[in-house]
Amino acid sequence: MKNIFNPLQRLHFYAAIFITPLLITLTLSGIAYLFFPEVENHLYKHEFYGQSEHKQQQSLNDAIKQIEKEHPGYIINKVSMMEAPYNNRITIGDMEGNSYYIFLDNHNQIVAQQNAKYTYSNMTRSIHSSLSTENTVINYLVELTACWTVFMILSGIYMMFRKRLLTQNSRNLRFQKWHSIIGIIIAIPMLVLVFTGLPWSGFMGDKINKIATAYPALGQTQIAANPPKSEANEIPWAMKKKQAPESSGGGHHGGMAMPMTNSPGQLSLDKVVTDAQKEGLKRPYAIVYPTSADGSFTLSRASNSGVTGFDVSPYKETTMYMDQYTGKKLGQVNYQDYGILAKWLTWGIPLHEGHLFSIANKIINLLVCLAFLGGIIFGFLSWFRRLGRMKTPQPLPRRIKKPMSIGLIITLVILGVLMPLFGFSLIIVFIIEALLYWKDRRKAKLN
Repeated sequence: MKNIFNPLQRLHFYAAIFITPLLITLTLSGIAYLFFPEVENHLYKHEFYGQSEHKQQQSLNDAIKQIEKEHPGYIINKVSMMEAPYNNRITIGDMEGNSYYIFLDNHNQIVAQQNAKYTYSNMTRSIHSSLSTENTVINYLVELTACWTVFMILSGIYMMFRKRLLTQNSRNLRFQKWHSIIGIIIAIPMLVLVFTGLPWSGFMGDKINKIATAYPALGQTQIAANPPKSEANEIPWAMKKKQAPESSGGGHHGGMAMPMTNSPGQLSLDKVVTDAQKEGLKRPYAIVYPTSADGSFTLSRASNSGVTGFDVSPYKETTMYMDQYTGKKLGQVNYQDYGILAKWLTWGIPLHEGHLFSIANKIINLLVCLAFLGGIIFGFLSWFRRLGRMKTPQPLPRRIKKPMSIGLIITLVILGVLMPLFGFSLIIVFIIEALLYWKDRRKAKLN
């Protein structure tokens, strides 16, 4: 008989030992991130809702000039026009990657500023994605943990039914039984959480983004991939011969395109806001300055911004392009224009973050996370109980000398193709298994 149970049991054990510390960290940081809007609304009342001591009304353009003057070396990355009662937010950054939020009251006066790196939402998100290191290797390890979680769920379900744990009444198996019961209950919700989180990851996330960009029917539309440009006739003569900086490269500002906040003939930010209102664009939305003389203003509403008070329903997502000299709407991309993959991501990410369907989403995600932690605890209690029953404790399940099932091999190959980091790590595990097998054979020959 071909062998399925034993290699699955051994792989399940490998995964449990090596990824559990990261799994616990990801789960706890995920719980912390679930409630970031509620926490930040309490922590940052002055920044979000406060008023400046200066009561004189000034224009948004004047506020931008003031911010640029007070923060030399920083550029305006984004202007977030918030819905009342939230204060508007200006995001600035420098060449070293430092970023600050500047809050403006209803008079466009500066209320406060925050170091973006140390806000509650950004800190918990950084822990969740890269353990606060912002390191690509660590991000890959986090992604690898998510991939092995998928394997653990699927292998756990198979072993539960194969071992008929649900019908077992032995006291020795009670922890293992509870481990299995929790696993089967949260299997689907956990798989949903994992697969809606992978688009954020470094390796698979990059591949998903490339697919979405390359195939508009699956991902973004052509207008999103190639934003329209402002009328060339409106560009000052001195600017016409200058090559527009690319948004993803060049030697400007640490590889970033430089936003142009004061080009000759450019509309004021106040006029952009007025024209956006005429076009029916409702708050909250973000404004990104053009990065070239023929570029356009980009105005967008998002469902997964990670900014308290900013997220909208996926159905209400939109991106508008506006001529920087005339205010003419050059194009608009709505949720209905997205491809299949883009629509899935637009729904999946807020579902993962816990704000797709209000507080109920948060509670469900919280319960799933708590149950998952409980499942981990029962799994280790089961393992410790098993060790305690052995005369000679053997942590790793014994290897059975039978050929591995072709069906299992095909399943592992499919998972490895769908999740490349899982596939790479699986090769390493099989190398370790081969070395252990060779060591046992050598020991047996010597004896």
